[in-house]
Amino acid sequence: MRPFTVAAVQVAPHPGALTAESVTHNIDRCVEYVRRCVEATGAELVVLPESCTTGFTPGIPTEELWELVSEVPGPITQRLCDVAAELGIHLVAGTYERGPSPETVYNCSVLIDPRGVVRGVYRKTHPFCTEAVSGGGWVTSGDTVTVVDTELGRIGMIICFDGDYPELSRIQAVRGAEVICRPSALLRSADVWELTSRARAYDNHVYVVGANATGTDAAGVHYFGNSHVVTPIGHIVAKAASHEGWVSARLDPAEALASLTPGSNVGQGFDHLRDRNLDLIRSHREDLEAPAKSSFPHA
Repeated sequence: MRPFTVAAVQVAPHPGALTAESVTHNIDRCVEYVRRCVEATGAELVVLPESCTTGFTPGIPTEELWELVSEVPGPITQRLCDVAAELGIHLVAGTYERGPSPETVYNCSVLIDPRGVVRGVYRKTHPFCTEAVSGGGWVTSGDTVTVVDTELGRIGMIICFDGDYPELSRIQAVRGAEVICRPSALLRSADVWELTSRARAYDNHVYVVGANATGTDAAGVHYFGNSHVVTPIGHIVAKAASHEGWVSARLDPAEALASLTPGSNVGQGFDHLRDRNLDLIRSHREDLEAPAKSSFPHA
């Protein structure tokens, strides 16, 4: 990884019913904000929110959503590819992706390089309870882990609720991810949003760039923004408010662990990846893979 500036952009989806016209509006808005952000910050990696082309909750049947989106790469991502090439940046954006049949829609994150080429596609492996097909929603789960080699460094991708599951980010870190991008449209509190991004960054000594939606989607669901950049020791070094805009930060590998400050006179030379107890992990593999649920009932 080399030093570079990263930015998280938060935009609001077009309010009202989801239509082909509102999808076009959303993409236009994303392109506008990416251009303005890069002009203002010089960012070489820009991250947009989850499902930024439509808004998170579509408010229409899966088959209708399927008709409004496209395969990836495809028409739905072409404008994003064009602006990445125009500006010479890496761009990560969340969008719904058309699956092989009208009942299959994926929630995906796309990594586009400075030539406008899609270098990586990640399909959300932990859909939120309201969006998952298994819970009556519209999203079919993905089943792969994505880490992409770029000229900036190794970039991993998770989406929103994925950040609650430490195993996914840990796999990416073990595979060499130095930055994990987290496009989101979070439906919980700002405290949980920050907690989970900071935990995944600290657990794995990686940068986490969280771009969270703001505004109100087609189904009338509200989002609070608070996009952020988190360092490999869990410090938030850039944080947005709730309106449309962006935040940026300079990422420097030489400084990533340099500020592991001790709370005493004992040196802090630990490494969460190097120091894993692999014997313990291997001996409890069955526990890690066993079905389980919380002991506590929901309200």
